[in-house]
Amino acid sequence: MKISTKLTLYFTAAVFALVVFILFFLHENIVNSRIEEEMAAIQSRGESHRDVLQDNYSPQTLQHIALMESKTDTVVVVTDQEMNPIIASDRVTPQMQRIKERAAGASYPGSRLLEDDYRNSDYIASVSSFDTDSQTGYIFMFKETGPLRALVKKLNSHFLIAGGLSLILMLVLHFILSKILTRPLVKMKTATETISRGNYNVGLPPAGNDELGQLSNAIGKLSQDLQTLKSERAEFLASISHELRTPLTYVQGYTTVALREGISDRERGEYLKIIGEETGTIVKLVENLFELAKLDENAFTILKEEVELCPFLKGLHSKVNPAFLAKNMRLEFECRENLTITADPIRLEQIFLNLLDNARKYSEEDTTVTLTVTRNGDRVIFTLKDEGIGIDQAEIPNIFNRLYRVEKSRSRELGGSGLGLSIVKELVEAHKGDISVESTPGKGTTVHITMPMKEDTP
Repeated sequence: MKISTKLTLYFTAAVFALVVFILFFLHENIVNSRIEEEMAAIQSRGESHRDVLQDNYSPQTLQHIALMESKTDTVVVVTDQEMNPIIASDRVTPQMQRIKERAAGASYPGSRLLEDDYRNSDYIASVSSFDTDSQTGYIFMFKETGPLRALVKKLNSHFLIAGGLSLILMLVLHFILSKILTRPLVKMKTATETISRGNYNVGLPPAGNDELGQLSNAIGKLSQDLQTLKSERAEFLASISHELRTPLTYVQGYTTVALREGISDRERGEYLKIIGEETGTIVKLVENLFELAKLDENAFTILKEEVELCPFLKGLHSKVNPAFLAKNMRLEFECRENLTITADPIRLEQIFLNLLDNARKYSEEDTTVTLTVTRNGDRVIFTLKDEGIGIDQAEIPNIFNRLYRVEKSRSRELGGSGLGLSIVKELVEAHKGDISVESTPGKGTTVHITMPMKEDTP
């Protein structure tokens, strides 16, 4: 069943139930009010006749009362104390007589209703007692219930017609409204089906600022993200193929050459050395890809613990300083206060090994690389500054993209794969940190990393 049909049925059922309740309430109040008016009217007329008789009881007065009521739709019957009729404005029917008999032997100092069941009785009736010097008795007032039942029947038909028309009108209105409300949903359904078939170029019209509008915007953003992801995946696979093809070509070519007969051992050794270097490049590339795959799937582990930064950096300096000395470069660490951070020491070391390796590769001899640690409130700021070749401003937004290299020829020469900074960014964000880069071509590059000192408590 379509959602528009469901909405129409649900809304109609709910509103119609409310309308039925209101119509029933109004119907009962109107009917009861009308019946109570009739009851009060005949009781009031009986009391009026009683007052007249008590003031001036005479045959003329009795005839006057009978004559008055003969011109109306009510019947008055005046009896003595033993219920014997004195005068009546019309014929006393057996039904009237039965109602009168209920009052036999009772005393009515005022007035009261004798019969009020208009649905099952032919009459509604009241009785009023009178007492004069010459006569004591009762005044019975009768009114036929047929007109009342006809009035109720007429009201019932009117209310049924109103209920039926309300139901039809509600069905039409709710169907139109449900179509209007579900039209954006139908368009979103069509868009998602289009996306599922691999066509991400879908456009949804603006749907306002409500929940439907937010859903429409989310689907549009999802479409754009999937389109971007598709393009990036194709580019990534092409780049991976290129990155693997080059060293594999070297390995294949130099293996063929090394297997030739008649070459010297020195030449064969050089070829095997090249094969080993290219094999190492392939292994490093595959390791980085594996690392990125784990980061994407959140399959990697971050085991945070308290890390004292000064001793940590001192150990890092001891590990990487020989590589800097071999290139005749200076590596300096500045940690002026005792700082402790909640982080994974293995991942933290991985971050700085990647950054320091880049700083060493892309810096000339007799330059300095400095890593400084400072505190800003509840956060720690790492600043890594080198005096290398720098990066052009137009390249900086792309350096964290996978397989992106600023100078591909030079990166190939230095063994870069374009994956190191992507891994660094993922690991920094896994520590709830931020990373940014400032660089000037020919003067050097500065990397800023900000991390919280302590793990946020949930």
